Amino acid sequence: MFRRPVLQVLHQCIRHESETASSLILERSLNRVQLLGRVGQDPVMRQVEGKNPVTIFSLATNEMWRSGENETYQVDLGDVSQKTTWHRISVFRPGLRDVAYQYVKKGSRIYVEGKVDYGEYTDKNNVRRQATTIIADNIIFLSDQTKEKE
Repeated sequence: MFRRPVLQVLHQCIRHESETASSLILERSLNRVQLLGRVGQDPVMRQVEGKNPVTIFSLATNEMWRSGENETYQVDLGDVSQKTTWHRISVFRPGLRDVAYQYVKKGSRIYVEGKVDYGEYTDKNNVRRQATTIIADNIIFLSDQTKEKE
């Protein structure tokens, strides 16, 4: 008579445990960014006490479009508009961080692969601000002699 209630409780615990375990299984997701643009400033290396150093620089990407009735890509037809977006790039990987610090230069054309990271920080006036950063996993240096000779 005592054995049956114990089995029922044990069975309910096992069923609850399996339901909880299945809800803990995480779905696969993807956070990837690919950027191709020009470096806006020479990189800086920063280190917060007790943490690994990070190389930081900005990267500009441009979006261009033609307004007007004829939206073909001929120079003499319509007005061309351009929007520049600035991205903050952070490099934490030790080898890549050092290479980026040494070889990335203002005006260089580079390709960056990484992930988007959203965070908060407190500025010097003690105001909480939000920051969007691209955490770089890979950087490819592209040769473009016309811009680099200027």
